[in-house]
Amino acid sequence: MTTNDAFSIQNPINKKKLYEISESSNQQIEQAYNTARRMQAVVKNMPMKKRVEEILKINDYVIAHREEIITRIVEETGKSRFDALSSEILEVCDTIDHFKKVAPEILKDKKVHTPIVLMGKKSKVVFEPLGTILIITPWNYPFYQMLLPSISAFLSGNVSIIKPSEITPLKGLIEKIIEESGFLKDAVQVIYGGKETGKILIDAKPDKIHFTGSVATGKKIMEQAAKQLTPVDLELGGKDPAVVFEDVNIERTANGLLWGSFTNCGQSCTSIERVYIQESIYDELVSKLSYNICKLKLSDENRNYFEAGDCDMGCMTSEAQTQIVEAHILDAVQKGAKILAGGKRKPGSLHFPPTLITDVNHTMKIVTEETFGPILPVMKFKTEKEAIQLANDSPYGLSASVWSKDLERAERVAKSIAAGNVSINNCMLTEANPALPFGGIKNSGFGRLKGEWGLLSFVNIKSIIIDKQSSIIEPHWYPHTKNKYGLLTSLIVFLFSRSKKLVKFALVGMKLEKVGAKEKIK
Repeated sequence: MTTNDAFSIQNPINKKKLYEISESSNQQIEQAYNTARRMQAVVKNMPMKKRVEEILKINDYVIAHREEIITRIVEETGKSRFDALSSEILEVCDTIDHFKKVAPEILKDKKVHTPIVLMGKKSKVVFEPLGTILIITPWNYPFYQMLLPSISAFLSGNVSIIKPSEITPLKGLIEKIIEESGFLKDAVQVIYGGKETGKILIDAKPDKIHFTGSVATGKKIMEQAAKQLTPVDLELGGKDPAVVFEDVNIERTANGLLWGSFTNCGQSCTSIERVYIQESIYDELVSKLSYNICKLKLSDENRNYFEAGDCDMGCMTSEAQTQIVEAHILDAVQKGAKILAGGKRKPGSLHFPPTLITDVNHTMKIVTEETFGPILPVMKFKTEKEAIQLANDSPYGLSASVWSKDLERAERVAKSIAAGNVSINNCMLTEANPALPFGGIKNSGFGRLKGEWGLLSFVNIKSIIIDKQSSIIEPHWYPHTKNKYGLLTSLIVFLFSRSKKLVKFALVGMKLEKVGAKEKIK
């Protein structure tokens, strides 16, 4: 049995308690898996056209009830309404709109090339659902991260069990959407709880695990899943660099860097967490950043937050994460960094001001560890080579951005940065295109979500080769003879040498086929 520990869900804006959740019991989890495996047969045999119709029900409901959903998101995360609208509602609808068009083509059976040595045969690839997908989601984008992978899995013919974060579980919201939209019942289920619930869900042997969260938790999940060879996708943390060259438009770039650092209060795995500025524009750009930070509209405990669509930045979501931010700032200041803006919250509040820090270096936690807060640390560089070295000096490799008028240089640098995603003259933008795969390398994990690669991550890619039933004995079958060996050698030489001799290859091939038909096992 799981423990009976309860998790208190609070509104981070005013710290008022919203409700409680508890660890789920073994019986609840077993029942969820039994239901999922029963429903999987239904989803697997559902025509793709019908699957698309089902996800459009979700889309229609989200659009019609967007303000209600946004309020739920804001109540539990503390993010601004604008952040919730743009990064959760828009992303869900945009992804559904993309997949409704491309999923049927991506997942249909595909004929593939058959080499000439296998003449007369046909080859194809088919995409079969894996079964039951366990989706473990983070607290920073709770709505988007619950719906996107489960929709992708469903389109691929799977069913999902979602274990949301115990910090922002949005209890009952997904169930309400499914019931009121008319989406296929039990194709997506939600199980609430913390670490103990997660462990039992993994031990129940899902057919795949899709996890988004911290590096530390990702390693534990992978270790547990490895015991039964359960495949895992891990979308983990980042320490994303921004490389800014001297030929940029200062005003535009400053605004982009601020948004990339502070959107969702910096609580995004793809937030800009390190900024490298070419030294000739360093002072000018830092001055513009410092000036613009002071103009941002911030939330506080007394603001009519729920009605405000014009709020630039909300608050932190959890006390624990806020303390990590403070520890990183303290470490940096003790090692010589200077705070130009922000840096301290009001005691007892989760409203942390946007913070600009200079004189930082790679000995500081604020540069080497994921901060996950509204912090913008800036550093100088001289040459393109140095900028690439600094950007790659990290155990993470999720995303990055490169800023330059010289697009040839920008793309060259983008290809040189060790990351799964790079935006040029913008930031966090690869996530906004549902046709692009999303995921990282190094400590940022592996596997991809979105795009055709995201759909294919939830299927068994099966190869099928088709031959005719006849009396022909394949020449490479037994018995193996010296005569066959010599003919096969000649066939390889005539076909694969740089100067191919296709006529001789054809003659040898016909002779080899005749020999194969005569030389049977005796």
